[in-house]
Amino acid sequence: MNTPLAPAQLAATDRAHIIHPYLPGTAEERVIMTGGSGCRLTDAEGRSYLDATGGLWLAQIGHGREEIARVAYDQMKQLEYFTSFWEFSNDRAVELAARLASLAPEGLGHVYFTSGGSEGNEAAIKMARYYHHRRGDTGRTWILARHKAYHGIGYGGGSATGFPVYHEGFAPMMPHVSHLTPPWPYRKELFGGQERTPEQVTNFLIQELEERIAEIGGENIAAMIGEPIMGVGGMLVPPPDYWPRVREVLDRHGILLILDEVVTAYGRVGQWFAAQYFGITPDIIVTAKGITSGYIPLGALLVGDHVAEVLLRDHGFPMGYTYNGHPVAAAVALANLDIIEREGLLARATAIGGHLHRELESQLGDLPIVGEIRSVGMMLAVELVADRKTREPLPMLQPLLPDVIRRESGVIVRDCAHSLVLSPPLIMTETEAKETVTAMRSVLERTLPTGEIRA
Repeated sequence: MNTPLAPAQLAATDRAHIIHPYLPGTAEERVIMTGGSGCRLTDAEGRSYLDATGGLWLAQIGHGREEIARVAYDQMKQLEYFTSFWEFSNDRAVELAARLASLAPEGLGHVYFTSGGSEGNEAAIKMARYYHHRRGDTGRTWILARHKAYHGIGYGGGSATGFPVYHEGFAPMMPHVSHLTPPWPYRKELFGGQERTPEQVTNFLIQELEERIAEIGGENIAAMIGEPIMGVGGMLVPPPDYWPRVREVLDRHGILLILDEVVTAYGRVGQWFAAQYFGITPDIIVTAKGITSGYIPLGALLVGDHVAEVLLRDHGFPMGYTYNGHPVAAAVALANLDIIEREGLLARATAIGGHLHRELESQLGDLPIVGEIRSVGMMLAVELVADRKTREPLPMLQPLLPDVIRRESGVIVRDCAHSLVLSPPLIMTETEAKETVTAMRSVLERTLPTGEIRA
């Protein structure tokens, strides 16, 4: 039996052996978590933290739910794993597929399982291309995406991702991907430098979409992929008419719509899916994260029946992942969905999200570096600017604002695209919401337009 390592040994061993995403090898600091309960985390040193990010935006039911651990244990005793390729399946995967179909927008009655969001977007892009190929439209290979989009780290989803930093050093990326302007009304420079109403922003974006389709040729485009609300881009909330009008244009040209709901699904926006929030039915919804609240890796594509009918012809859809329909993950997902439903967490996301937004407006709205506060449910962002009038983004200097907030108050937030973003567990209390915003205020009120922080 291994002897537990002391905190200093854990940190040293981590530095010696683990490659962390986005962390240079020269970085010394490690925050090694060893426990969690509700919205709270504990590290190896015994320090307590308030998790206002939900890990990577996924801890819907909070940390440390013993009933989830029991479900996983019981399922492992019964059946820990067998393949779901060919004619094989398992009872938990079957039950979960039926449950997801019952929650999905009408017409999305088929499910394809993955292990996470990146796998899901890879599958969705291949699925869209293969759908058209099977129907004889073999020229439909193009994928429309958007600048500031994030669709994971595979080559398909990574190519659709609209940040150059995620392409640099990994090129050549997948061909036949075209990026459009994101629906970000606050950034008027995206729209000719003019202040525009939400409706005018949508008009601009729809005209651009129509022109891009004409340029590429609608007969050459397989699908458009988009996050309903753009998370890594800074919780960018589109105008209300944006997605319905995009759907109408795509339908006219026979182009599939893939909604990347890896972040937005399973209650994050106060509905099971953001598709329902925006009143649209896509052809494919990609989900992961909140499907298990992070207790075990799992993802699921909700596929339109009209798409599935084509994919299932002849020899079926010719791709699969080793852990498709993993029985333990499916059992955990079913228990997680039960908790979300039983504890009313969809409504709670709307209520506590609204409370958080009001706290942000009240405590931060007067700060000169705060340009805009955006939110839908438990997805919130504070846009940071060097100048409110010009809306010039606040420079991101070291140490980063989230690092300072964590070290000073133990509250964990995240920075994305010159914004501080929040995506807490849906079980967050009003007291914890106030604690989060107070911690942010204590640092932001000392932050200069240069991005430097006064002592």
